[in-house]
Amino acid sequence: MAPGDAPARRQPDARQGPGAKLTALAEVGGAFLKLGLMSFGGPVAHLGYFRREFVERRRWLDDAAYADIVALCQFLPGPASSQVVFALGMRRAGPAGALLGALGFLLPSAVLMILFGYGVASLGGLGGAGWLHGLKLAAVAVVALAVWAMALRLCPDWPRRILGAAAAAAVVLLPGTLSQVGVIGAGALLGLCGPRGAPPTPAPASGLTRGHLWAAASLALFALLLAGLPVLARATGAKPVAVFDGFYRAGSLVFGGGHVVLPLLRAEVVPPGWIGDDAFLAGYGAAQAVPGPLFTFAGYLGTVIRGGRQAWMGGALALFAIFLPGWLLVGGAYPFWHLARGKTWAQSALRGANAAVVGILLAALYRPVCTEGIRNATDAAAAAAAAVLLGRLRMPPWAVVLLLAALGQWVLG
Repeated sequence: MAPGDAPARRQPDARQGPGAKLTALAEVGGAFLKLGLMSFGGPVAHLGYFRREFVERRRWLDDAAYADIVALCQFLPGPASSQVVFALGMRRAGPAGALLGALGFLLPSAVLMILFGYGVASLGGLGGAGWLHGLKLAAVAVVALAVWAMALRLCPDWPRRILGAAAAAAVVLLPGTLSQVGVIGAGALLGLCGPRGAPPTPAPASGLTRGHLWAAASLALFALLLAGLPVLARATGAKPVAVFDGFYRAGSLVFGGGHVVLPLLRAEVVPPGWIGDDAFLAGYGAAQAVPGPLFTFAGYLGTVIRGGRQAWMGGALALFAIFLPGWLLVGGAYPFWHLARGKTWAQSALRGANAAVVGILLAALYRPVCTEGIRNATDAAAAAAAAVLLGRLRMPPWAVVLLLAALGQWVLG
């Protein structure tokens, strides 16, 4: 433990009585609900909030254990900050704590995005809406900053920059989910063929090394759903099954989390005609203005796709589908993480896959974000100004989104 670090509080004993277990569950649910209401700023900011709350204030764990959880969730596909929530809840109060913590963290933004979906559906045609155009411009600024930040971190050398550019070109020329999955796989293979870095630091004891049977079952269920849902969707022809399959696949293949879900989700919902680009980008822009995980954008999409008075059920289905693979992967991989973390080949493959992810997001910045949002030089200037407000002046994302929506309605529309 580093000097000055306070010792972590003793973890609840699984053999404690029902009263102690309920107390631990209530503590987990309340803590993450509070964070779900106030965690603005995206995945990186979320990780800072979590450290301050659970390492410094509550002392559920120390810095080394927290860093190990974050490393695992960055390594796995899925929404990284939401997976950290799941792992922290599981560490504190078992599987029930994992689910309760995850629910508390995503609930506030999920409710807001589903309500926004009802609002968009009630407005009908969105093509000429000025506020919608403002949301598209906000999306241009947000995605451009995400591409830049990820490129600096994940493509620091020329081999990975070239790999990212090649991935972007491949996805632009061959749009679709299969090409995106293909370039991620190719990136991982090229990473394996490239030079190996220094051996990673050995992982500290995770505190969750038991339960290997359940962990293996979680990984098997993840793989079974990933392979079986497309077959089931084709066999039944049922739209709810197809929707579940699309969102589950998007949640399974998002390396990097956050904004990287944009191109994968668009490839799943726009080409089949479930939703248009106007409504898609409107929801993506609105997602920047709510706290909690960006993946709750799926709640908006599911609501709009289903429509009608029971549209919230479509939102709930999409949310469950997109978060489920991340939960299964964390629950399955955490007990085995100490075995893989010290392997240089795993880190090399991840570096190549991450460079390809940057290319996928760059392709999404071009199409549909810029092609749908930028109509003229004035639009380009407004998007650039929004990027300055977000990146240089550190204005809160929700404030920039509201500002751009107002400009789109009364100035740019």
